[in-house]
Amino acid sequence: MKLVNIDYIPGEEISEALGIVKGAVVQSKNIGRDFLAGMKTIVGGEIVSYTDMLQTARQIATKRMVDDAKNLGADAIINVRYGSSAVMSSAAEIIAYGTAVKLKKKNP
Repeated sequence: MKLVNIDYIPGEEISEALGIVKGAVVQSKNIGRDFLAGMKTIVGGEIVSYTDMLQTARQIATKRMVDDAKNLGADAIINVRYGSSAVMSSAAEIIAYGTAVKLKKKNP
């Protein structure tokens, strides 16, 4: 499955737009790591446990978006975007979305 954040696939022709596809996840850290992350805010710097949590959440959301596109018979997803929001103090929602498309078959 090709994923791009532009509205075309270089070298390909889109034959059909199948619709918007999406994948979402709400992810949180455990209370022990949340406490340590809170301590990190005192001295500054990257909170690696949150960076890791969000990276995992993006991967899950992307897989769910791709699965949604596969269910429509898509060859690619264009205009891929990510969004996030805080759901509660230590949980974030990550959403991945884009437009599922079929590509024109090339003649051999």
